[in-house]
Amino acid sequence: MISGTISECRSVSFSLICPTLMADLHTTYLALGSNLENRMYYLQKAVFLLHQKAGHIEKISPVYESPAWGFDSHPFLNNCLCLKTNLSPQALLEVVLEIESNLGRERKIIGSYQARTIDIDILYYDKLVLTTDALTIPHPQMEQRRFVLKPLADIAPQVYHPALNKDSRNLLQECKDHSTLRKTNVKLYRDFQELFTALNFVAIEGNIGAGKTSLANKIAEDFSAKLVLERFADNPFLPKFYEDQARYAFPLEMSFMADRYQQFTEDTSQFDLFKNFMVSDYDVYKSLIFAKITLQPDEYLLYRKVFKFMYQEVKKPRLYVYLYQTTERLLDNIKKRGRTYEQQIAPDYLEKINRGYFDFIKSYPEQQTLILDVSDLDFVNSKADYDFLLDQLVRFTVAQPI
Repeated sequence: MISGTISECRSVSFSLICPTLMADLHTTYLALGSNLENRMYYLQKAVFLLHQKAGHIEKISPVYESPAWGFDSHPFLNNCLCLKTNLSPQALLEVVLEIESNLGRERKIIGSYQARTIDIDILYYDKLVLTTDALTIPHPQMEQRRFVLKPLADIAPQVYHPALNKDSRNLLQECKDHSTLRKTNVKLYRDFQELFTALNFVAIEGNIGAGKTSLANKIAEDFSAKLVLERFADNPFLPKFYEDQARYAFPLEMSFMADRYQQFTEDTSQFDLFKNFMVSDYDVYKSLIFAKITLQPDEYLLYRKVFKFMYQEVKKPRLYVYLYQTTERLLDNIKKRGRTYEQQIAPDYLEKINRGYFDFIKSYPEQQTLILDVSDLDFVNSKADYDFLLDQLVRFTVAQPI
C-alpha cells in the first residue's frame, strides 16, 4: 500500500527537537506487507517514507514471510512498526494512501484481496476505537491474522486491544490462524542514516572523471559520514607520467601504492565519535588495477607481490559502489574540471581502466558491488538524479541483507 521517490531522509527524534511536542504525539502501530516484485525493497522504502512524512518510528519488528491470506498468490513479507505522530487518524490514513499509491499499489475491486507492492494498515491509534466509512481502528479482524499478531507481539507484547481488552501475546495465543510464518534475516532501517551506519564503510569507485569524489562528498555531508578522500594532487610523478608513460609508470604506481596504503590505513583506523560511518572516494585495490594497465609484465609481477602483502592489512568496504560513465562523458568531465596534466589522456587508456575495474569486480563475486551507470545523470546539480542513485542503493542493499 505505499510508494514514493526516495529523497534525503534524516532521522531525528521529535523529543530531541522540542520536548514540549511530545505531549501532542500519538502512539500508533502499523502493519506492512508486500508480495510483488522486490518485496524487501518496497517494505524498506515504505518505512523510509513513513518516517519522513508521518512521524518518528520508534520500533520496527523482524520481517516474516507468510502465505497469502484470503486468496491464492505469492507469499508475503510482513512486519509491524510503532510510529509516534502528531497527525490525526484521518491525516495519517491520507499519508498511508499516498505512500501506497507512490509505491505502485493499485486498488481495483473494493473488498477483494489482491497481490500488492505494498500494503499499510493502521492497527492502533492510542486507545482509540473509531469506525467511519474510510477508517476502522483498531483494524478489523487483526486478531484473526497471525502474520499481523506475531510481528506486533515482537514490539508491543503488552499493548492491549482497546475493544477486546487483550494484549498482543494473548491475541497471538488465541489466534485460530495456523499459517506458517518464517522469520527472515531482513533488517529494516528507519532512514538512510541508519542504513549507512549499518554498512559502516562504503567505497565509491570509478574511472578518472566519473564523479566518485563528488558523490562521496554529498553522502558524507547529507548523512554525517567520515569522509576519506584520495590525496594525490601533489604526487610529483603524475604530470610526468602523462608526458612519458613508459618512463614514469613504475615510480608513479609505487608512489601511489605507498601513499594510498599509508593514507588509507590511517584514515580508516581512526574512529570519529561524531560520525556514523565512513565513505571514501577510492579503494586501495585500484592501485593494482592501474598498475596492470601501465606497467610492463615484469614490473607488474614485482608490483603485485608487494601490493598483495599490503592489501591483507587494509580495511575492506562493506559496500563497493562503481560509477560507470561512457568514455565520451569521461573525457568531457575531464575537460571541464581543467587539470592541465589530465588533458592529454587518451580514450583507449580510459577504456582500459574501465575493463580493469570490471575484471576486478568479476574476480571478487563475494564482495557486495553495486555498478551504477551514471552516464546520463547529473547527481551533483539534479536532486532527482541524486535521489535516483540513493534509491538504487536501497534496492541493492535490501536484496543482500547486511
